[in-house]
Amino acid sequence: MGKLQDKVAIITGGAGGIGSGMAKAMAKEGAIVAIVDLNEETGVAMEKELQAISPKSMFLQGNLMDRDNLPKIIEDVVAKYGKLDILVNNAHASKQVSIEETTQADLDLSFGTGFYPTFYLMQAALPYLKESKGNIINFSSGAGLEGHATQGAYAAAKEAIRGISRVAAHEWGQFGINVNIISPLANSPGVQAWAKAQPEYYERVKAQIPLGRFGELEEDIGRVAVFLASEDSQYITGQTIMVDGGSIMLR
Repeated sequence: MGKLQDKVAIITGGAGGIGSGMAKAMAKEGAIVAIVDLNEETGVAMEKELQAISPKSMFLQGNLMDRDNLPKIIEDVVAKYGKLDILVNNAHASKQVSIEETTQADLDLSFGTGFYPTFYLMQAALPYLKESKGNIINFSSGAGLEGHATQGAYAAAKEAIRGISRVAAHEWGQFGINVNIISPLANSPGVQAWAKAQPEYYERVKAQIPLGRFGELEEDIGRVAVFLASEDSQYITGQTIMVDGGSIMLR
């Protein structure tokens, strides 16, 4: 029996990167995982990989910027499995540009793929998470915590996600629902591409990480997500968990 045996989890952006790492980690602990992603090709491939571990897992293709479709994601999963235990809001897209050059389209992209889906999926999932006394895992970033240059739209959306997560933790604790935030530093495909393109800069940044490496998608980020979705973390809510090798130490 795994830590998440027969629990039903939705992971947005689950077809690749950190999302795929969490999906595999949860499936290996017995969860039934529904990954939501825009990319059909990678989604179908990840569905097959997950089903080899957890046969009932599935892929749902969806555009998170289609706000009217967000409740249907929750409804489709509950209709198929009869319940929802875990909601992971991981997907987010943004454009790196200075505040001076940031356009409304840049803000719409970041909030439209990050904050708004997180907010509306939480809202739609609430009735089912009340029944299961479930868990929500949202994502923040060092870009927001430290104010990284050229990350204005992304940082704003990430900090908005942190804010609404803390409010939900206060409001929904009475229902036995835990709401927590992961702030990761991971060896994602984007980081790997950056390492190849700018190896010297990459090595300088890595050297500043106290644990000396970027986190692995499944073994590091995924395992923390398993913990936050499991019975082991049921007295933790409203917290930002820094899974970043010690890069940012919150006070």
